[in-house]
Amino acid sequence: MQLCCLLSFAQLAMASPWILLEKDVFNPQNERLLEIVHVWKTGKKRKNSILCVVVAACRPMQLFLEKVKKADRGDQYKMTDRWPLKDLKLVDGKNVNQECLEFELQFDKIYKWTAVSVDEKNAFIRCLWKLNRRYLSSSIAFVSIPSCLLEGKQSLQEIRNTSTEAGDQAKHSAYQEMTPKETADMLKLMEEYEPIVNNSMAFAEKLSKDLQVLDEANLQAIISSEKQVTLLMGSIDEALAEVAKVEETLQVYDELLGSVKQQMDHIQQGNSLLHQIDSNHEKLMSEILFLTSNLDLSEKHRQVLSRGDLSSPSKVKACIAAAEALSSCMNVQIQPGYRKLQAIAEQLIMFETLKQNFENSFISHITSIFELQGNGQVPVRMQLACKLISPNHGPYHDDLLPYTPLMAWLKNANPILFHDLPKVYAWNLNRLYEREIKAFFELAGMLLLGRTKECFQEGLDKQVACGSRQHPRFCLADNGEGEEDELNRGNVVKQMLEQVLRELQPLCIAEQRFIEKFFMLSQNAADQEGPGLQAASKGGKDVAFPEKSHWPKTKTELEEQPTQLLSEIFSSLEPELRGFIDTCNKVQPFSCVQVLVTLNDYMFEMQGSSAASSSSFLNMVLSNVLLLAKNNFNKCICVLCKEIEEAKVPSRAKGGILPFVSRFEEFVNFSEDVFRWAQRRGELDKAHTKLVGSVFSSINSLASANLKVNTDMVMMENFHHIHCFLCQKKIHCLESKRREAKQRYNEHLERYVVKYLGQPLEKLNHFFEGVKARVAQGVKEEEVSFQLAYSKQELRKVIEKYPGKEVKRALDTLYRKIHKYLSPEENLLPVVWRAMEQEFIRQYREFENLIQCCYPGSGITMDFTMEDLLNYFISITQSSM
Repeated sequence: MQLCCLLSFAQLAMASPWILLEKDVFNPQNERLLEIVHVWKTGKKRKNSILCVVVAACRPMQLFLEKVKKADRGDQYKMTDRWPLKDLKLVDGKNVNQECLEFELQFDKIYKWTAVSVDEKNAFIRCLWKLNRRYLSSSIAFVSIPSCLLEGKQSLQEIRNTSTEAGDQAKHSAYQEMTPKETADMLKLMEEYEPIVNNSMAFAEKLSKDLQVLDEANLQAIISSEKQVTLLMGSIDEALAEVAKVEETLQVYDELLGSVKQQMDHIQQGNSLLHQIDSNHEKLMSEILFLTSNLDLSEKHRQVLSRGDLSSPSKVKACIAAAEALSSCMNVQIQPGYRKLQAIAEQLIMFETLKQNFENSFISHITSIFELQGNGQVPVRMQLACKLISPNHGPYHDDLLPYTPLMAWLKNANPILFHDLPKVYAWNLNRLYEREIKAFFELAGMLLLGRTKECFQEGLDKQVACGSRQHPRFCLADNGEGEEDELNRGNVVKQMLEQVLRELQPLCIAEQRFIEKFFMLSQNAADQEGPGLQAASKGGKDVAFPEKSHWPKTKTELEEQPTQLLSEIFSSLEPELRGFIDTCNKVQPFSCVQVLVTLNDYMFEMQGSSAASSSSFLNMVLSNVLLLAKNNFNKCICVLCKEIEEAKVPSRAKGGILPFVSRFEEFVNFSEDVFRWAQRRGELDKAHTKLVGSVFSSINSLASANLKVNTDMVMMENFHHIHCFLCQKKIHCLESKRREAKQRYNEHLERYVVKYLGQPLEKLNHFFEGVKARVAQGVKEEEVSFQLAYSKQELRKVIEKYPGKEVKRALDTLYRKIHKYLSPEENLLPVVWRAMEQEFIRQYREFENLIQCCYPGSGITMDFTMEDLLNYFISITQSSM
């Protein structure tokens, strides 16, 4: 049983390489494996390989000898060498009389191999011998190989040797380990002879007698079967002789059929050649028809291209058709070898000559049109017009648009020549646009200044009619007529600037759309190029004339090219627009605000419209001008801040609203009116914050000024004015400043009231201030009267100096003084007088309280009561009304 298992495993191990080779190497190549032998190169380091005899599945049948190696990793095999078996000349078995593992195969060179086993070597050589006789007409020589090995025969002696070897193997196998059954039989035998098992001599003698009986029986059986063995051997010899006859007969048949097979192979090869010839004839005919039909340019087209006449629309159309035909001929895909054919070479040379001649004619014609347009004059309607009109280049564009297909043809045929045409166009048209734009902005400036003078004259007439005069005191003129005049002039700036921008937009958009279409500078124009004008270099074939490098087609570069070209065409546009902006800024001091808002709103409107994508150049110019407007606005704010900070108030000034406060109010009124409907107001909020900071700083600097009037009164009035003004405007970014102005106004009002309140009862004020100082120093209130300077007698003396009539007269004097210096515009007199009254009443109560605390039981009282004091204030107020 164990021997059977080992044999099965060995067969599986031998079959495994065969299966793997068929699966990994030969089945994918549509080949069938016939025989293998494991070998390595004789005389070198042992590196196992496998020699395989394979047959291809194609017809005629082809035999190959292939060397296969196992991959370094895994169980995969790969083929390393391959020889056709028909090239094999000699097979050398190395030794006839003795079995050896070495053998040689001779192709163009001799390969020496050593087999792993003799059986594999013999089977391999036998397979080669059979294939040689059957398919190769015995063209391979076999040397040093026994004929019995080649024919697969064995002599009687070999058979006997094999039987003897089998007997020896059987003899050796008798001494193998007992099987379980044999062990059970042995135990059963010992149980039968249990009485004598203990006596080994008797047991051995018994077994010897039984064995002798069995040997005699076996000997008799062998003697009786010797005749049958002899008969069997004779039958085997007869069978071998019959097999040899059958093989000889098959060999004769193979030799007879060998010549027939060769003839059939020759016939098959001849049929294959005829089929290939027919196929080549068909391909040749199709190529000839293809070349003759696609490389043929009609005589009419040749003449049109040779003349290059573009003087009329019909001739232009004829040239376009001829150029398309020439382009289709030159873009035909041909094999590189066809260029060596004389007829094709001549045809291609003719195409190139026609192309060059027509290129020169077309470039000369289109350049002359560019120069003619560039030398044009400014239209008379622009010079004599009373309203602003932008130049119109529609007729110029209409003259050039019919040549667009030819421009596309030139771009594909010769990109280098095409690359220079936009520059020529820009250089010529720049001269015309420079004259037209200069005339356009000169007219715009004249119209702007003319309207401004009209508005200014109207303002003067109104002032004369109304008898207007300068505002008193030292504030700037900020009456309604002045503000209205400034606003009217600002509206003139806005209207003129908007009209200029509206006239420039269609001009720039029309020119940009034209150059994008005419010079194929946009993606849409590039996609719309005619298929006959595009190069057709596809696949592995060549074209008649290889396509030269085209202009870059990326989206970014396609957007930059029109802008760059328009910058060259309209090189004078931005400087002239900047000059016009400067003119607008000079119309009135705050025109830069109107310019900034107008440009901002126009840019915002453009971005939201469909014209934004088709006016990239105008967007760039307006962005630069908008940046200039922002810089001018910032400069104006800086100048205004510096003017406010450096403003000096005359020492003899009588108070009122300061000039820089009126200036700030004027700017805020104007800017808020301008920015009322603006889309963005970030710059204005920053300017307001900066200006109001300068105004506050300048007002605070009055504390150190040597003014004739009270400083707190001036600061109080101006902060009150700013607070009321900011409350009226409701500017979000100035809310914090509004609250600060109110706080500063209250602070200075309180300081002003406290300072002037001591004037009516000055000595009484000083006396009680001293009393409060003693109490603060730690003197008890009831002991203050014992102080010499603050005794009861001193108190009575001070009180006697301020009877009721004197107090009323002092209050009346104070009222007239306040009325004299307070500005009537702010109407702060009732507010200040009311604050004076409240503060005076508070002081009176404080004095009464101090008398009761510090001078108890003295019977000292003020000469006037609280009721008298209220009557004084009422009578003074009523007398002034």
